[in-house]
Amino acid sequence: MKIFISQDARTWFQKEMEVSPGDTIRFYARYGGSSPIQQGFSLGMTKDTPFEPVVTVKVGEVLFFIEEVDEWYFDGHDLYVDVDHKLDELAYMYKKA
Repeated sequence: MKIFISQDARTWFQKEMEVSPGDTIRFYARYGGSSPIQQGFSLGMTKDTPFEPVVTVKVGEVLFFIEEVDEWYFDGHDLYVDVDHKLDELAYMYKKA
């Protein structure tokens, strides 16, 4: 499993979440919403400190990660993070690794 962050998503994080060098962003499974890979769950994200990361990627000076407790949600898929420009929000795509 891997995480891919587009340049547009990187800019979105800087603008919308005021992410700066040294920050860490966690992607996690949350109850409710919809997802193409887990019915009844959706993907959330927040500034957080890694505890037991199962996957990480550093983009610039920002670390993005997924904790071991949320690995089940991805079901062997890589996470691609981009921006939906019409909605001006993050867009998540999942591709089987």
